[in-house]
Amino acid sequence: MGGRDGAPLADAAFAATIALHDRVRRNLGPALMAAQAMDDALAGGRKILAFGNGGSAADAQHLAAELVGRFMRERVALPAIALTADTAILTSIANDYSYTQVFARQIEALGKAGDVAVGISTSGESPNVAAALQVARDRGLKTIALTGRDGGSVGAGADIHVNVPDENTARVQEVHRTLLHVMCELIENGLGLKA
Repeated sequence: MGGRDGAPLADAAFAATIALHDRVRRNLGPALMAAQAMDDALAGGRKILAFGNGGSAADAQHLAAELVGRFMRERVALPAIALTADTAILTSIANDYSYTQVFARQIEALGKAGDVAVGISTSGESPNVAAALQVARDRGLKTIALTGRDGGSVGAGADIHVNVPDENTARVQEVHRTLLHVMCELIENGLGLKA
């Protein structure tokens, strides 16, 4: 930091993320609906398909890991797949079709009616996330979007839209992570799951 005091910058970052968490906390209805939709699907023997780009790809993988492994308690493994994790599939689809199709094509291959597709986009305008949600809806999957800003085309294309209304990508990602953890905890404590 070149001898400069970084405390004001750090303090401002914490203050901003706390304020945004508080704003989202006042409107948890969509997040609760998303958790319920995933819990219903999992209790019915269906699966979760999660996807996004960059930090949102990592969040999709984190969600799948918490469900397949465990979040806070011992329970049965839950079927969840991050469509961001297989580089051979991602690169072959991007090469043979286009990057816009990297998630949509996987939804075609893996998605069944009753499954849940979770698309994550901090901008709300990721073309490949929007395309995948459209394919998912056409195939009878329940669709959930986690977005930032105003939600854009990704939020508009989902059955359940969980929006973090802020322009700052880092702050949106921080709240997305909290929301995903809350959803995992709700699912893990949901009805129909055996220890």
